[in-house]
Amino acid sequence: MTTKTCLICHLAIASILTACQSAPPPQDMARTTLETAPADLQLMCANSTAGPAGVDNMKILPVGSRAIDAQTYNVELDANGRKFNCVIDTAGNVRAVTPAT
Repeated sequence: MTTKTCLICHLAIASILTACQSAPPPQDMARTTLETAPADLQLMCANSTAGPAGVDNMKILPVGSRAIDAQTYNVELDANGRKFNCVIDTAGNVRAVTPAT
């Protein structure tokens, strides 16, 4: 075998072995290590940000969220290019909407 053929064989074997690896269990996945706000709370924050942002709520996109504590979330929003933070509790009460710094 030539060096080129041998290299192609090694690449083929490596790709086959990589394809055979299974995904990590859910508790080991990065997304499950951070509790995100439920979608309905993120949308409530988007609607509440429309006024302070001076932008139609259809142009506000939740781009991230995290739990602050067991009852409260921080939702990061993009309002037509401007960044905002919204603090909302699990009952849907918006506690604060502030421009991101």
